[in-house]
Amino acid sequence: MGKKKKKQQTKKSHLPFRLNVVFFVVFLLFAAIILQLGVVQILNGEEAQEEINRTENTTTNIPVPRGEVYDRFGKPVVDNQPLYSITYTPPKGVQPGDRLELAHKLADYMDMPYENKLTTRDLKEYFYLNNREEIMERIADVDTEGMENGDVYQLQLDSVTEQDIADYGDDIKEVIAIKKELDKAYALSPQIIKNVDISEEEYSTVAEHLAVLPGVNVTADWERSYPFETTFKNYLGNITSRNQGVPKDDLDYYMSLDYSRNDRVGISGLEQEYEEVLRGTKEKVQYITDKDNNVVDSKVIREGQRGKDLVLTIDMELQQKVDQIVREELAAAIQAAPYDNRNLENSIAVVSDPETGEILAISGQQYNRNIEPGESRFTDVSHQAVYNAYTPGSTVKGATILTGLQEEAIYPGFGINDRDLKLPNKTKGSYTPNIGYVNDISALQQSSNVYMFFLALRLGGDYSPSYVKDSLNLDNDTFEKFLYNFNQFGLGVETGVDFPYESTGVQGDNPENPGNLLDYSIGQYSSYTPMQLNQYVSTIANGGDRMQLRLVKEIHDPSNTNEELGPIYKDYAPNVLNQIEMDPSYIGRVQEGFRQVFQTSRGTASSIFSKQPYAQYNMAGKTGTAQTEKWVPTEVEGEYRRIPNLLNKTLIGYAPFNDPEIAFSVMTPHVGEDAVSTFNVSNKIGARIGQAYFELKEQRAKEDNTSSDKEE
Repeated sequence: MGKKKKKQQTKKSHLPFRLNVVFFVVFLLFAAIILQLGVVQILNGEEAQEEINRTENTTTNIPVPRGEVYDRFGKPVVDNQPLYSITYTPPKGVQPGDRLELAHKLADYMDMPYENKLTTRDLKEYFYLNNREEIMERIADVDTEGMENGDVYQLQLDSVTEQDIADYGDDIKEVIAIKKELDKAYALSPQIIKNVDISEEEYSTVAEHLAVLPGVNVTADWERSYPFETTFKNYLGNITSRNQGVPKDDLDYYMSLDYSRNDRVGISGLEQEYEEVLRGTKEKVQYITDKDNNVVDSKVIREGQRGKDLVLTIDMELQQKVDQIVREELAAAIQAAPYDNRNLENSIAVVSDPETGEILAISGQQYNRNIEPGESRFTDVSHQAVYNAYTPGSTVKGATILTGLQEEAIYPGFGINDRDLKLPNKTKGSYTPNIGYVNDISALQQSSNVYMFFLALRLGGDYSPSYVKDSLNLDNDTFEKFLYNFNQFGLGVETGVDFPYESTGVQGDNPENPGNLLDYSIGQYSSYTPMQLNQYVSTIANGGDRMQLRLVKEIHDPSNTNEELGPIYKDYAPNVLNQIEMDPSYIGRVQEGFRQVFQTSRGTASSIFSKQPYAQYNMAGKTGTAQTEKWVPTEVEGEYRRIPNLLNKTLIGYAPFNDPEIAFSVMTPHVGEDAVSTFNVSNKIGARIGQAYFELKEQRAKEDNTSSDKEE
C-alpha cells in the first residue's frame, strides 16, 4: 500500500516539468517571430514597401464600333465607314512637357490642320511651356502665397503678351494643334489624334516610327455613313463626336455605365433610344505599370464586340416614295393658289401596318418659298409627326360615333335630320349645310356635324329633338365619357412608339362652356399628333386592337460576315396596348361609314378615291377640316401676330377595306380658307400613298417570281 502511494507521488512530480519545457519552446518560437517582424519592419521595411509598390494593375476600356441599322428588307440605312486613325494612349503620370515633346516628333510625320481650331490661350500655353523661367521672372513681384494653383497658372498665362505669340508660323501652330489633341487623352485610355483625311503615306509613315512615339498607335476608326443620305434622318438621330464625348449634363450617368468621357453616344432619335444595344461591349485591357508608371505588361481580360444591329420596321423604298408624294402635292397646292395659301408650308404623313403597329414610313416636308442658290426647296420636318399636335377636325367622328353607341347615347341606325342647330349665342351647322336625314353610318359618309352635336347633347343628358336650344345644360361627366372612349383609340395618350419623346397632344380640361363639348365631338376642341391619328385609324381598321407603334422590328447580334445579319438578339412581337371595350358590331358600322366616305357618290372623299387608279385598292377612311389660326413673329423681337381663318386638312385611311395591310394619316395645316382648289391636298397625298404601296407590292411579287424562275 505504501509503495503504490509513493509511485503516484513520483509520477506527479514529473508532469509540471514537462509542461514547463513545452511553454519554454512556445515562448522561444513567438520570440523568433516577433524578432523577424521587427527585422522586416525596421531594417527591410522600405525595401519591402518598394516591392509592394513596384507594380500596379489598371484596367481601361477600348471603344468598339456602334451597331448598324437596316430597313425591314435588310437594306443598310446606317453603317460604319472605316477610317485610318492615329491614336494616343498616355501612360499614368505623363507631364505637359512630355506631350509637347511628343507633339514635336509627330509633326515630322503627320499633317494636322489647325485653322479655326486654336485659341489665344492655346498659343500662350505653348509659350509658357517653352519659357517657364522667363514667365516666373515676370510674376516674381506678385505675392502668390495662398492663391489656388489654377489662379497662379492663369496669372502666368496673363503675363504672356500678344507680341510673344505673334510670330508663330504654320509649323509651330501645327505642333500646338497636335499637343491640344494629346492633352485630351486620359491615362491608359486611347484618344484619337486624327482620323480625317489621313493619306496612306501619312498612315504608314507614322506606323514606321512608332518606336520613337511613345503611346502613339495607328489603328482603324469609323464614322456614321448614311446610304440613303437624309431620308428618314430625323428618326435615325445623331451621335456626339469624339471631341464632344458624353454630354456634360449626363456625365455622372454615363460614367456609372462604364463610359469614357470621350465616347460617342446617341443624343437624339433611335441612336439615343437604343443606345444601350448600339454602343456594343468595350474591350477591357489590364495594364501593369511599375512605380514610375511605365507599362510593363498588358493583357486583354474581355474581348470587345461591336454594337448590335437594328432592323427597322421602315420600308426605305416606300419611305422615299412617300417623301416624293408629299413634296409634289404640297408644292402643287401652294403653286396653284400662292396668295390664298401663303401660310401653308408643311404636310405630314404616317404609314403603318394596322395589324402589327409597325411603322412603314413617316414623312414631313416643309416648302421653302424664299431660297438662295444651292438651297433645297424642301426641308425634312418629319419629326412633327410625333412632336406637333394639330386640331384634327372631322377625322375623329368615328371615335365620336363609337362613344355614342357604347354609352348608349345613340343606337345603331339612330337618325336625325341634318339642319342648323340654333344655340343661345350661335348657330352651328355642318360644313355642307342642310344635308338631310342621316344615321350613324351616313353621318360619317357625309361628315354631318349636326349629327355629332345631337350625339353630344344626348351623351350629356339632353334628349330633346329640338333644333333650337335656349340653354345648354349637360351632365358634368360628359367630357370624361368622351375622354375615356377617345383614349381607348390612342387619342390624347402616348402611342408607345419607341422614340425618345412624343407629344400626347392638347386634350384640354373639362370645358366650362358646354358648347365646347359640341366642338369636341367634331374635332374642334382638342389636338392630336399625326402619329396618334394613325394609331386611332389602325385600331378601327383591325377591329379594335390598339397596337403599340414601333420603329424597330428586331435587334441582331453582330454578324461575322458582311453579307448577312447576325442571329436575332431580340424580336419585337406585335403588342396590343388595349382592346376597345365596345361591341364589335359597333366598330363594323364605323368601318362601313369609312368605306362609304371613300367609295360612294356622297362620300366626302369619293371624288378622288372612287375613281381610278385609286378605286381598285378598295380604300376606306375619313376626311377632316378644322378651323385654326397661326401665330407668326413680327418685326419686333418677341412679339407675334395672329393669322385667323385657316384650315387644317386631315385624312385618315386604310386599305384594303376587307383585309387591311396599311393605315395612313395625313395632316396639312394652315391651308387658306379661300384656297378651294387645293382643299384636297391631304386626300391626294393619302390616295397616292395607297397606290404607291400596292404598286410596290406588285412589283416585288413580280421580281420574286422572276428570281424563282431563274433558280429553277
